[in-house]
Amino acid sequence: MQKEFAEMHSGTSQQHSLALNGSIGESAMLHPVGTPDYRPQCSKEGEVQIQMDASEEPSNRRGSGGARSNSSHSHSHSHSHSHSHSREGPAGERPEPEDGEPRNSFSELRYILRWLQKSLPYILILCTKLVFQHSLGIAVGGGLCVTFLYANRAIINQVFLQERRSLLQCAWLLGFLTGSSLLLYDTFQSQSLYYSLIFLPPNVDPIGFWDALWIVGIADFILKFVCLGFKCLVLLVPLPLMSFKSRGQWYMIIEEVSQFHRSFMPLPVWFRYLIGNKESEGFMIWTLGILLSLFYLILKLLEVYGQWSRFRSALQSFFHKQLYGIAASQHQCSDAGEICPICQAEFREPVLLTCQHIFCEECISLWFNREKTCPLCRTVILDHVQPWRDGATSTHLQVY
Repeated sequence: MQKEFAEMHSGTSQQHSLALNGSIGESAMLHPVGTPDYRPQCSKEGEVQIQMDASEEPSNRRGSGGARSNSSHSHSHSHSHSHSHSREGPAGERPEPEDGEPRNSFSELRYILRWLQKSLPYILILCTKLVFQHSLGIAVGGGLCVTFLYANRAIINQVFLQERRSLLQCAWLLGFLTGSSLLLYDTFQSQSLYYSLIFLPPNVDPIGFWDALWIVGIADFILKFVCLGFKCLVLLVPLPLMSFKSRGQWYMIIEEVSQFHRSFMPLPVWFRYLIGNKESEGFMIWTLGILLSLFYLILKLLEVYGQWSRFRSALQSFFHKQLYGIAASQHQCSDAGEICPICQAEFREPVLLTCQHIFCEECISLWFNREKTCPLCRTVILDHVQPWRDGATSTHLQVY
């Protein structure tokens, strides 16, 4: 056994020495002895190392690299394999570039979209169930929204027509809005939803999230209907009793009062929902509800403070007559041609603006309900346009 082992060991050594001599011979053929690039050295363990200058040509590098690959293959195989494995990743993937964060974000977004696409049938099933559970509330809310949009557009058109407005249509709108409100409260009489209009809690106990949305949404639409009804009454006033300029002032003040009232209306409903019931929810949840209600109150007061500034400005404009210029003399009217550029008729109470253009006071007042510049030269006359003088009502739904 020992003899056979010695023979195998000697054979292996001979093969290794032959391979090493062959590699040295090949490198010697590429770099003959005597050249500056050929400097063989021997290490302590008998290995032959060949040092080459870094300034050699790329072709020489490739040649020497091929010559050395046979001798260093077994030594560097495991190291190169682990190094390439760590760089390529577990699945042989190439390393991502340095700007990989946007690519990762895009891949995550694509994954979310793919998940939504797969989950779409289940989401539709849940939404269908939810719609059927709240079908009555959705139907009532849709009907109130359509009614409001129709009445609001009709009133704006009637205000624009001025003396050509239809009193019959104004009366029809007033009756339609009144009947819709009474029918709604009569249908849900057991809930006493009209209490929320005067800041009292309705007959709904306990108040959940959907209940609070239902109460606040119904009350907000009814207050809008009341605002539209008052504007219909202003439209029904005969012309000798109220000028069109004064009507614009009334439309503005009615809308501002309505918005100020609507901003306070949800306050008791959401307070009651946030605080909850101490006995049923526990002390910790009840304490958290008190903190949330106080935070809600602070935000609400900040909102009301901003609305109060607009409301005070509207009151000042309502009680103080706004002057757009000075009264024009007869000589100035004759120089202007005795014809108002807006109504194309003779001047009635002519007003001379700062830009020296003359208009009827009624005509220029209606113009400044929407614009703040002169109709002819576009010179700025007003600092700002006072809103809601055209009879429009805010479409904002006050739910908080």
